[in-house]
Amino acid sequence: MTNESFLQLFFYLLPAVIVGLVSYYFFKMHIANEDKRRRFLIRQENQKTALPLKLQAYERMALFLERISLGKLLLRIKPDSHSKESYESLLTQTIDMEFEHNLAQQIYLSGECWNVIKTAKNATIGMIRKAGKKEEVESAEKLREILLTNLMDQAAPTDAALDFIKKEVRNTI
Repeated sequence: MTNESFLQLFFYLLPAVIVGLVSYYFFKMHIANEDKRRRFLIRQENQKTALPLKLQAYERMALFLERISLGKLLLRIKPDSHSKESYESLLTQTIDMEFEHNLAQQIYLSGECWNVIKTAKNATIGMIRKAGKKEEVESAEKLREILLTNLMDQAAPTDAALDFIKKEVRNTI
């Protein structure tokens, strides 16, 4: 094969190679775009079913926080005896039962939101226990009175958690 025939073969093959490379590039781009489009459609379809479940979880956790807020909890749960220990235990058990009832909702919430809710729950229980340890608290009624008085002095921990849920819902929608 001479130099001239080699060059001639090269010039014949060059357009075919260029067309092949361009075709390969366009097919690759087309496949990538189709893959992105399919993923977008699947994500969009999943959001149609997941969004209502997420919103329902936020609603349930907002209801949970409302139910364990000290003001509403103390009005809803009356002391069943004169014992402050019994009333303190009743309040904390009620909060724990409410929490356990809504435990599954965490799969629909962000980790940060779930931690804020757990912190609000624990802080509420902490407020009850702290008030129960005060020396002037001798009865269930006095514990109830001290807790209500504390609510006037400081915001309930559940209020901050509710605000966080509201912000997260606004960002979700």
